Amino acid sequence: MTNEDYKKEILRLKEKLNVTIVAHFYQKDEVFDMADFSGDSLQLAQMAVQDTNPFLVFCGVGFMGQSVKILSPKKRVLMPKIACCAMARMIDGEHYDTSVKLLEKAGIKKDDIMPITYINSSAEVKAKVGQMGGLVCTSSNAKKIIEKGLKSGKKILFVPDKCLGQNIAIMMGLTSCVIGDGSDPKDADIICYNGFCSVHQLFDVEDIEFYRDKYPDIKIISHPECKPEVCEASDFVGSTSQIIKYIKELPKEQKVAVGTEFNLVNRLRKENTYVLSSTKPECPTMNETTLEDLYNVLKSIEDDKIVFEVLVDEEVAKWAKVALDRMFEI
Repeated sequence: MTNEDYKKEILRLKEKLNVTIVAHFYQKDEVFDMADFSGDSLQLAQMAVQDTNPFLVFCGVGFMGQSVKILSPKKRVLMPKIACCAMARMIDGEHYDTSVKLLEKAGIKKDDIMPITYINSSAEVKAKVGQMGGLVCTSSNAKKIIEKGLKSGKKILFVPDKCLGQNIAIMMGLTSCVIGDGSDPKDADIICYNGFCSVHQLFDVEDIEFYRDKYPDIKIISHPECKPEVCEASDFVGSTSQIIKYIKELPKEQKVAVGTEFNLVNRLRKENTYVLSSTKPECPTMNETTLEDLYNVLKSIEDDKIVFEVLVDEEVAKWAKVALDRMFEI
């Protein structure tokens, strides 16, 4: 079938089935356009809790589908493609436990560690964090969550994105280190795991200098998953939803260069908008999902032969929900 055929079939199945389709901002346009709701990780998780349909099809990456299932356990969550975020794969339960042991070896007691995990992590890691009294955060609320964590008087162990952890530390005037970088973690307020986003690592200060030379009045906008030096040289740093809001409020004639995923940037506005990289910053895992995949998962509901259903171990889900709920309470 052609893409147009798939679109017609998807619309037919949406009409027939009790299903809601959601898509992350980084999805391909043709998939994004088929969604009933779109948003960033947090927005989609919150929306899913309110949704009344028994089936939810999530176009995104694995940890997002898990978060929806954890927050809405009675809902059947399916994914057209259970793609895995590269950053989320950089840490699992074993790596998390090893990190805690390394801090203990460095002289920091386990009871003196307050873990915070970025939502871009597996249910297993969220559960480990929940069991240690920790919380989940997103890029939009990381500062607020870390402020809460610091009130415990403990060291913050921030996983898995070192850049987000370092950028928040700079914003708050705190010290940070990355596990394994040779620093003494006892000297840091925020101890970061050595994970990162492969897409946001593409942006460099040289890219900013190029655009400032070419367009002196340009606004440079970056995501806090970018390197600290890139964020420090930017005019605005924010989460996906914050970037969208910021750009929408700018005059159309204002030139902007944006350091985040290509599909989002390309969709924001067509004029005076540039991608802050000579390489196309396209998330490979977010772009795995196709119209054919979306059609196939909807057809599996119609045929009562469900595929790619997201399931989370009950004990893991319990503790992961504790960490997520602590975030929502704040």
